[in-house]
Amino acid sequence: MEKIVSSKWLHENMEMPNLIILDASTTFNERTIPHARLFDLEHAFADTSSPFPNTVPQPQQFEIECQKLGINKDSNIVVFDNKGIYTSPRVWWLFQIMGHTHIAVLDGGLPDWIQNGFETSTKHSKPLTKGNFQANYNKELVVTFNQVKENVDRQKYLIVDARSEGRFNGTAPEPRKHLKSGNIPHSVNIPYEDVLNNGKYKSRDEINKLFKNKIKDSNELVFSCGSGITASIILLAGAIGYKESLRLYDGSWTEWAELNQLTTEIQ
Repeated sequence: MEKIVSSKWLHENMEMPNLIILDASTTFNERTIPHARLFDLEHAFADTSSPFPNTVPQPQQFEIECQKLGINKDSNIVVFDNKGIYTSPRVWWLFQIMGHTHIAVLDGGLPDWIQNGFETSTKHSKPLTKGNFQANYNKELVVTFNQVKENVDRQKYLIVDARSEGRFNGTAPEPRKHLKSGNIPHSVNIPYEDVLNNGKYKSRDEINKLFKNKIKDSNELVFSCGSGITASIILLAGAIGYKESLRLYDGSWTEWAELNQLTTEIQ
């Protein structure tokens, strides 16, 4: 499958064999795409025992939850969210690291689907049978705090941060009020909004130009943000228009700031 598909494509391929549509929205506004199944990114598909938000789940947990959703080893998956492009790339990345590449993000998500006048549903679908999905976890794609800390000195790869320019430069506050803003040494900033246009990905040429403007002579990229969600947006953008690098610092700035004690007193 392509990395992203249009609403028109999905509408025309709703009867595709083995098609599974996943709704990765974190809040449900009583509208979804027909036959979509809810992908609970914040609970079922996260390690909730971690002190940091949106942590990658254990492969066994991911496998079991996918099977509950009726996902099979040969499923063709399309994932969307109701913000356009926000949480859906995170789901795309999770399936990549779990060894399932037959997945695409719906470009523009539910807003674009509605704008095209396509039918919506008021409830999510439930699978009729358990799936046979199997996880084949690639731990090399999930970068740890210690690896990032070591890289500050060795600079084997470049950290690309998806947060806003203000948060990256330390001039705007973090959403988590006890954390200081700022950046990981030697990282570069590509705010996730810069790869989007009206809730959809920019063209390959536009993305390529953006990345080339920010990245100089780096063979390997690792993506980061606040807590691992928007990093996935620019990770997918890079795979679409620059070069594919699926490595992501899962703890992102939240973990980096916490473990380096970059905190401030709450007023």
